[in-house]
Amino acid sequence: MEFNNVTVEVSKPIAIVTVNRPKVLNALNLETVGELGAAFSMLEQNDDVRAIVMTGAGEKAFVAGADITEFRGKAAPEMIVFAKKGHDVARIMESMGKPIIAAVNGYALGGGCEMAMACDIRFAAETAKFGQPEILLGLIPGMGGTQRLARLVGIGIARELVYAGEQITAQRAYEIGLVNRLFPADQLMAEATKFAHKLASMPSHALKMAKLATNFGYDQSLDNGLMLETQCFAHCWSHPNLEEGVAAFLEKRKANFHED
Repeated sequence: MEFNNVTVEVSKPIAIVTVNRPKVLNALNLETVGELGAAFSMLEQNDDVRAIVMTGAGEKAFVAGADITEFRGKAAPEMIVFAKKGHDVARIMESMGKPIIAAVNGYALGGGCEMAMACDIRFAAETAKFGQPEILLGLIPGMGGTQRLARLVGIGIARELVYAGEQITAQRAYEIGLVNRLFPADQLMAEATKFAHKLASMPSHALKMAKLATNFGYDQSLDNGLMLETQCFAHCWSHPNLEEGVAAFLEKRKANFHED
């Protein structure tokens, strides 16, 4: 599939999805958001891919937000379409059975921060910046920022970031739990792809069930979340990989898991 604003590199068992608009700091326009949705849907169907890294082209930005020049003067109904398309992409990312690592190489602001939050894990360069600055334009986040941020870092810190629109350093993002790991900029992609390979080596069915239980149970009541976990646990128990994993453990050898 050919894209104008996104590149997809497959080097099985992983893939790298890059937002490729460096001249505008990889800002999101409607076409780019649509291409991201198509790229992740395509990779979900690709059996050669078991883990994905998402990043931005160049050294300055992961995604520096929405492309304001494209949206200036648009009416509210048009912007609702844009926001909903962003929601759709994020849900594709969260519901697909393969883990996605955000390699945040620079600015992750507005929609960029929101796309990073839709990834399962966030690695960042020490020079990266995060924020939801929409309030400074007279707006609020429109691609999930008011919801996912609170779930990741707590409602108090989320309010601070959304209400004031301030950018925070990668170190601060790490301290509040928005980022999993920090690396020097020149090591970021190597570390992200290394971790993607590690995840790709895990039993894919169990990894899929772990992602499903985590992503769709965390905002449920504890009882409902535990019910979901039990169902996912049962799916793993009935899968051939369980027998292989137990046998390998008892025989003190590396497991040869079946690829779904």
